[in-house]
Amino acid sequence: MALKNLMVHLSQSARTPARVEAAVALARKYNARLVGVFGQLADAARVGVISTWPPESYAEAREASRDAFAAATAGLPDVDWVDVNRGSEALVTQRVVEIARCFDLVVMGQYRDPALSYAPPDLCEDVVLNSGRPVLIIPYIRTYTELGKRPMLAWTNAREAARALNDALPLIEGCEELVLFSSIEGEADPHVEIAKHLAAHGIKTRSRIEVMDEQLGVMDALLNNISDSSIDLLVMGAHTPTRRPFMSQGTGTRFILRHMTVPVLMSH
Repeated sequence: MALKNLMVHLSQSARTPARVEAAVALARKYNARLVGVFGQLADAARVGVISTWPPESYAEAREASRDAFAAATAGLPDVDWVDVNRGSEALVTQRVVEIARCFDLVVMGQYRDPALSYAPPDLCEDVVLNSGRPVLIIPYIRTYTELGKRPMLAWTNAREAARALNDALPLIEGCEELVLFSSIEGEADPHVEIAKHLAAHGIKTRSRIEVMDEQLGVMDALLNNISDSSIDLLVMGAHTPTRRPFMSQGTGTRFILRHMTVPVLMSH
């Protein structure tokens, strides 16, 4: 599927320009429409028992966001900006999830401290699990305008992993090499068929099978391999907390969202 309609989440966070820069680079590369969606936490202004929305601080941040987004996207042929116009954690999350469903790819940031990100701390996870769309998450460290040259696929032969891989194909086409990473308990190579699928798309692969021990968890091994292999994009399926987590008996999806060191493409 061609990437022709992209969304990027905007807030007052100091990291917003980094994810806008990544989204703009993708929009230019794919000649795609780019929509900035502004949404952040805020409390209604109160005078006695009467509340008014939006508060002055939100209105100022909204106008600043609109102006900054217009400047960052200058020269793109098809750009739009949308205000979520909500302030509570539940309503901001609901509206961002609903809007995200209408796009080919959603670009978001790694959100940790709401005071610094101005967003609900679980916003990324909620969009990944509930929007039905692939989400590209940009870490809170470094700036990434080029990604997908050296991707890694965390492969589990699960539905979520298959969905993530195929959602990521437009981003990894023409890559130098894709690293297939798995943990394994038996002797069979889990990568044979998926390597053939990728070869049909002209993608060269290298297999990395991690035999786990009690000293190193799968998620830590995954992050170590990302560093050792100079990976610039991790592709993985996302699992709900109520299901068997990704290659782990812990919550692997949440672990990666909190400890990611490179951009991550997640699908559910």
